[in-house]
Amino acid sequence: MVAFRFRMMDPWRELSQLRQEMNRMFESAIGRREIAHPPCNVWSGDDDILVTCELPGVAKDSVDISVIGDTLTISGERKTDEQIDRAAYHRRERGTGAFSRTVQLPGRVDAKKVDASYEDGVLTLRLPKAAEERPRKIEIKTA
Repeated sequence: MVAFRFRMMDPWRELSQLRQEMNRMFESAIGRREIAHPPCNVWSGDDDILVTCELPGVAKDSVDISVIGDTLTISGERKTDEQIDRAAYHRRERGTGAFSRTVQLPGRVDAKKVDASYEDGVLTLRLPKAAEERPRKIEIKTA
């Protein structure tokens, strides 16, 4: 008598394996991984908007920031290490190359007063709201 071993097929596991194989195929075809969209957080207060963006391994000098109206664009490049670039990779998960991230801000800002700092791979932007965007206190007149 022959015993058969029955194994349940897990579709999620199969899809995960397919995704990993497709990623490996595209990575080898492209030769490098790009930083698609660095993760950003946006907060809004009464007087300003605060944006933090994770850019580990990106040199401060290779980051460009521009503000037009209520649109913020952060772009730059994470360079590869030439010695490592010639090596045979066993795992390559950190992206390299150019990136650009455009964020719609919750209002117009005063682009001349934007303050930017970069520490421990985190870019922090303080964008003062334009005067017309700030809340105003309205006095009630009496007769």
